[in-house]
Amino acid sequence: MKGPALLLAGILFFSLLDANSKLLSGHYAVGQVIALRFAVLVPLFLVARALRPGFGGPLGTRRPGLHALRVAAMMVSAASFFLGFRHLPLAEGYLVFFTAPLITLALSALVLKEAVPRAAWLWCLLGFAGVVLAVAPRLGGGGGPLAGYLAVMTGTLAFSVTQTVNRRLRAEPGLVGVVLWPGLVGLLVFGPLALRDWVPPPPADLLRLGLNGLLAGGAVVLAAAAYRHADAARLGPYGFAALPVSVALDIALWDVWPDPATLAGGAVVVFACLMSERARRTAAAPLAVPPRREPAAALRRIPEG
Repeated sequence: MKGPALLLAGILFFSLLDANSKLLSGHYAVGQVIALRFAVLVPLFLVARALRPGFGGPLGTRRPGLHALRVAAMMVSAASFFLGFRHLPLAEGYLVFFTAPLITLALSALVLKEAVPRAAWLWCLLGFAGVVLAVAPRLGGGGGPLAGYLAVMTGTLAFSVTQTVNRRLRAEPGLVGVVLWPGLVGLLVFGPLALRDWVPPPPADLLRLGLNGLLAGGAVVLAAAAYRHADAARLGPYGFAALPVSVALDIALWDVWPDPATLAGGAVVVFACLMSERARRTAAAPLAVPPRREPAAALRRIPEG
């Protein structure tokens, strides 16, 4: 159970990161919040590497193009989720995010040329129908909710690209490509935005802005460790633990309770994702070949001793 336990801890860190960012989003711009996250995360990583030489894996890579694509997708994902959760309760944002396995499945077929069974596609359609079921009642007025859904969907697409690239780079283990290089690029991208929109934070807010770096680093390390102890097929269902965690944070921090449409849509999305993954694994599993039985006469000819 070490793999699932590590993943659940990582999910808790990710959920706390999103909740803390949502609390900060009413006072600070996206550049300042994300730049300070990386300003904490990168030095922590470098200190860990100095104390333990080689920590995080090698600095070089033979596939810089894929790493650049992953870093770009991570930048889009970070900014999009921050902007989306500014307008949405956490549970509603996570409901849209739960379509990531379905989008990743489509990308694996289109980009990686992997065979996807027809049943998996049908479950994908059902999963997106669940999202429509949950968000449709709120789209009539447009405004903030619509912008929030579009931002979270953009972040989900970018996250799915990241996951697809991770599969291509699975032969290159280590945290350098998912912590150090994205952190340095994040400082270059969001640093100027932070300077442009800088709001001097009081000490309490400065601590919370720095806490984002600790939460982001802890979440990445825990998730990476989880996948070293268990495969994706086993860990996949545990990812949906983020939904009850996000509901609990919505209630505790903002006194926002999920409505029936969100609960119904969430149930449909989770069920569709689980069934889609099951259909994919079933199609990929080799047919069981029963062991060949030797004729009784042949067994009698085997010498004893």
